[in-house]
Amino acid sequence: MPTNHPALKPFKLGQHQLINRAAIAPMSRVSTLGDGVPTNLMTDYYLNFAQGQFGLIITEGAYTDRQFSQAYPNQPGITKKQQQSAWQNLASAIRQTDSKIILQLMHAGALSQHLSNTRAPSAIQPLRRGLPGYSKHQSPFPKPHALNLDEIDSIIQTFTLAAQRAQDAGFHGIEVHAANGYLLDQFITDYTNTREDHYGSTPKNRIRLTIEIIHSIKQATNQNFITGVRLSQGKVNDFNYLWPNGAQDANIIFPAVAQAGADYIHFASEGNGFFTDSFTRDNQSLPKLARDLTNLPVIANGGLHDPSLAHQVLTEQHADLISIGLGALTNPDWPRKLAQNIPITPFTPDFFSQGVDIQSAPTPQLNLQPSA
Repeated sequence: MPTNHPALKPFKLGQHQLINRAAIAPMSRVSTLGDGVPTNLMTDYYLNFAQGQFGLIITEGAYTDRQFSQAYPNQPGITKKQQQSAWQNLASAIRQTDSKIILQLMHAGALSQHLSNTRAPSAIQPLRRGLPGYSKHQSPFPKPHALNLDEIDSIIQTFTLAAQRAQDAGFHGIEVHAANGYLLDQFITDYTNTREDHYGSTPKNRIRLTIEIIHSIKQATNQNFITGVRLSQGKVNDFNYLWPNGAQDANIIFPAVAQAGADYIHFASEGNGFFTDSFTRDNQSLPKLARDLTNLPVIANGGLHDPSLAHQVLTEQHADLISIGLGALTNPDWPRKLAQNIPITPFTPDFFSQGVDIQSAPTPQLNLQPSA
């Protein structure tokens, strides 16, 4: 692959200039010490990707309230000063590099592997069991409590407060996690949202909570602070799910998040690859539809550590940027390798044979000094 690969071209995201179009995708690494406070090891982990010349780093999801949002044991949060201070140290380290960093904000909803008293749009027990490696037991998910309107208002407030904390901590922006089957995706999805109020019953109503959160965050943060949103069809407990009405759903969802003030749309994959997870049943590209319907920057995901596939996605204008998850764990310097025509190291599942946390499954270090 030639060194003029489109992923190496600069890009302006909001008011921030990116050195290239390669982003780190959010990956849950459950590496705090149980208090939700990011550790020095986490700082080194993210700094490694910046050293590897990724233009944009999107962190793993941080929980947004202390009661109901945490998905996994040892997940980081952004709910108190101690957590914010540790994130500030991490963001400050990244700001010394050429990379930009965005904090993903998430609420697990019914898919918490940490809580037994969960919340969701409707009192419907989730499909299947929890993800292996993220808690001691992969038990069936409990039946959640259906959120009332006061609780929904509280969720909007805690997302907004979390975004303000992220801004104060020095992040360039946040990403609202509305993908992969977690709370906001539970609202978007018809079979997990059977509400009959203005948060359910139609695609327009089911996207309402997500757009209210985006709008609230935009109102509460500075103009140059990025607010993105992550969407998906598949879920961690339903890999092959596709939006039932395909492009018709897209025509409602994408303009709604744009009108709420989102600065970009980021698509997530559930392991089936870009050309499966990001396409409708009738083979329409959702990222390309998002670009056409909103004129927002779009980030594609799904096996895009493959330089040829990344080249195809960008040159065919499915997306403006690509994000890399598992492939970056074995290639933390993927942009540098691409520029220098160095072969990409394959990712294999045995990478996580000792565990999914950073200490058990470390990425190759790029001559970094440990954090103080």
